[in-house]
Amino acid sequence: MKISIHPLFLAVGLFTALFGGFTVFIICALTALLHECGHIFCAEKLGFECTRVRLMPYGAAAVCELDGISPADEIRLALSGPLVNFLICVAVAGLWWFVPQVYAYTDLLFYANAGMLVLNLLPAYPLDGGRVARCALLKCLKPRTVNLILRGVNVALVAVIVALFFTVYHNLSLLAAAVMLLCSAFSPPPPARRIDFAARKKKRGREVRYVILSEDATFRDALRYMDASRYLVLQIYSSDDKFLDEITEDELCALLQTKTLYEKIV
Repeated sequence: MKISIHPLFLAVGLFTALFGGFTVFIICALTALLHECGHIFCAEKLGFECTRVRLMPYGAAAVCELDGISPADEIRLALSGPLVNFLICVAVAGLWWFVPQVYAYTDLLFYANAGMLVLNLLPAYPLDGGRVARCALLKCLKPRTVNLILRGVNVALVAVIVALFFTVYHNLSLLAAAVMLLCSAFSPPPPARRIDFAARKKKRGREVRYVILSEDATFRDALRYMDASRYLVLQIYSSDDKFLDEITEDELCALLQTKTLYEKIV
C-alpha cells in the first residue's frame, strides 16, 4: 500500500505547527487515515483492491479499483469508513465513563472522529454519504437526474460550509473541504479500473491454502480467501458433496480477466 502526500498537506502541517496547532493537525490526519483503513479493509473483504492512500489538506482518500462493484457492496464500502470513526467515538466515550481523568488527553481524538463521522455522512458526492445516496437514488431515477440532484446538494453544502467558516468556525480545513465539494460537483467521476490479478507477482515459498466452496460460489466469494502470504487452491463441491472442480490461484486470476466478480465460478 502506497501513501502519496499532496504538497498542500505539508503546507497545512507547517502552517499549523507555526501557530501552535500541530497536535490537532496530527490527530486529524491519523483520524482520516483510520477512516480510510476501514474502507481498505472492507474493499479487501469484498474482493476489491486499494492501491494507495492520498493525504490531502482536507483529509485522506483511498484509491481503489472497483470495476463492476454492485450498489449493495458500494454502500457497504462507503459506510465502512464512518463505522471506524463511530467505534472510536464509542470506545473513547466508554473510557471517559470508567476513567473520567483521561478526558483531558482524549477529547481531541473524540471530536476529530465525531467530526469525520458527521462530515462523511453528508449526502454530498464523493463523500461516503453521497455514495450511499447515489446508490439509493439510482434504483428509482436515471443517472443523469441523480447527478443533477447530487450536484445541487454539493453546491448547497458548499454555501453552508463557507457561511460556517465566516461566522462560527474559522478553520481552513472547512474552506479546503468546500473547494473539494465544489470541484466534485462539476467533475465527472473517475472511470473504474478492472483489477489486473494476473499481473500480481507470484512469491516463491508460499504456503498452499485449500478452500472448499459450493457450486453457487462467485468470484467475489473466492477472492475473500486470497492473500499475498498463501497460494490459494479452490475445491468446488456440489450441494450433494460431489467434487466438481479444482481451481488454482493462477487459473482464478486468468478467469477474472473475462468474468465479473459476481458471476459463479462454475
